[in-house]
Amino acid sequence: MEKMALGPRTFLCPMPAALIGSAVHDRPNWMVAAYCGLVQHDPPMIGLSLAKTHYTNEGIRKSGSFSVNIPSSDLVERLDHCGIVSGRTEDKSGCFSAFYGVLGNAPMAAECPLNLECRLRQVVDFLGTNELFIGEIVETYVNSDLWVGGKVDVARMDPLVFTVLDSLYRRLGPVVGKAWEIGRCAPPTD
Repeated sequence: MEKMALGPRTFLCPMPAALIGSAVHDRPNWMVAAYCGLVQHDPPMIGLSLAKTHYTNEGIRKSGSFSVNIPSSDLVERLDHCGIVSGRTEDKSGCFSAFYGVLGNAPMAAECPLNLECRLRQVVDFLGTNELFIGEIVETYVNSDLWVGGKVDVARMDPLVFTVLDSLYRRLGPVVGKAWEIGRCAPPTD
């Protein structure tokens, strides 16, 4: 198949539809971030790239903490609302029920089936427009009904993902193979 060159694009698909929690002016604030991903395994670290203009940044820097909440697909309207409206103009503290973990100051959304509580470790300035917040995951919370056989049942969690190619929220599809196993078969020969 012929390939077309499209120039440098952020076409990494899918991306998380992550709900970020931070305490801003002593109340929970929620925002949506797709530019979010793991950066290290041990200790577990996550990176979050946000435009400097986001209201949430102030809370992350001041409290030294934030949460990354993974919503299920049934939360799509509430999640998208938190991505459309700024905390500067609307109090979004009631959009989700906040709970707190070991840090005591990183609001997490109880409605989301998976929550990562993060301690801010570093802020990196990007080209004057963005800030990369690097957080250490200090605790992970999951709905107890999703913990099956010593692991999270991802299919039942039904995590929401985002595809930047078409600006759509999507669900995960069926399993196609077991990682670090399916490739052990002999490669095809032609």
